[in-house]
Amino acid sequence: MKVLVIGNGAREHALCRSLSLDPAVEALYCAPGNAGIAEVAEVRPVDALDGADVVRLARETEADLVVVGPEAPLVAGVADAVREAGIACFGPGREAARLEGSKAFAKDVMAAAQVPTARAYVCTTPAEIDAALDAFGAPYVVKDDGLAAGKGVVVTDDRAKAREHALACGRVVIEEFLDGPEVSLFAVTDGTTVVPLQPAQDFKRALDGDEGPNTGGMGAYSPLPWAGTGLVDEVLRTVLQPTVDELRRRGALFSGLLYAGLALTSRGVRVIEFNARFGDPETQVVLARLRTPLSGLLAASARGELATLEPLRWSEDAAVTVVVASANYPAAPRTGDVITGLDEVAAKDAPDAYVLHAGTRREGEDVVSAGGRVLSVTATGSDLTVARERAYAAVARIGLKDAQHRTDIAERAARDAVSTG
Repeated sequence: MKVLVIGNGAREHALCRSLSLDPAVEALYCAPGNAGIAEVAEVRPVDALDGADVVRLARETEADLVVVGPEAPLVAGVADAVREAGIACFGPGREAARLEGSKAFAKDVMAAAQVPTARAYVCTTPAEIDAALDAFGAPYVVKDDGLAAGKGVVVTDDRAKAREHALACGRVVIEEFLDGPEVSLFAVTDGTTVVPLQPAQDFKRALDGDEGPNTGGMGAYSPLPWAGTGLVDEVLRTVLQPTVDELRRRGALFSGLLYAGLALTSRGVRVIEFNARFGDPETQVVLARLRTPLSGLLAASARGELATLEPLRWSEDAAVTVVVASANYPAAPRTGDVITGLDEVAAKDAPDAYVLHAGTRREGEDVVSAGGRVLSVTATGSDLTVARERAYAAVARIGLKDAQHRTDIAERAARDAVSTG
């Protein structure tokens, strides 16, 4: 199988790494890729938002399967263009991708499918915003209706700050605050059959102790020792399958990766949001534990054959990823700083720990920062404690001027697992 992956972040590096280790993959391309992806795949230029250009590249590389990583190309209809060209594609079409592209649309789908979620108001005027903020009270949850690269959500006790964000969004969803721990659960689907993956937890706030502004994600871990054994089955029954069925009823077949962001509240599981693609940084830890060859899973989704797939196989090991971010992230990240220590991690920590590139590029002999989230340092181990130790040991080898990272990724879960074990 020849596979073309579209995207240039750590999620795509994680996908490419798994595909590069898959014996069924004879050729692997990534467009546009990054400095790290270039070590495991042949990188090519592409306009990721232009379906015709992606089709051109897929034909040029004779790709049997195109995997669209980021949300923006999916919302732009790139997967539709690829499928219309007769090429198998992993990723939902434009209409189904509205599940992520419009939070108001997602709320409408959930209501029709009777999926448990937070009560919400869709607002477009200052008067509607004021009424919604007053109805729910603090803490205020304000979400930009459209795509915002993981930064369109404000959760705050400050009404003025919540109102300011709402007014800046244009169309906005204001909803009740959901208590309880958060869980990310991915599922691969072909529009009919839904195959859940293993749950993970990510860390959205920039600073330790869940302080600071929201980010695209500063780290993640899997498995979740504190989550109930029946959680995945419950979410499949009450959230994932009903959503896929409702989209199919509407004529919007969802084929690809359905990501459910969940809150385990005192009243039960509630959906915080849906995404239409693999999440970053959760993908890094979920794929680190997947033992079933990735190409067969993605191809079965693209070809409508998931019902014939054997049950997925998983490692018993734990996985932790720690994001190394640029100075000033998430506000106005500084770029162009030289990254050191990558070869040292590869020499001393592999295969238990490795570096996945997010915002990087190569300048001559150097790899430099090219985005806010620069690297995802990922490690596996017999339990979360071991995986954490390995991840942070690898982080310590990396040099990036004024870089930032959280020091508490999976810390509480590891400690609690030891105390209850």
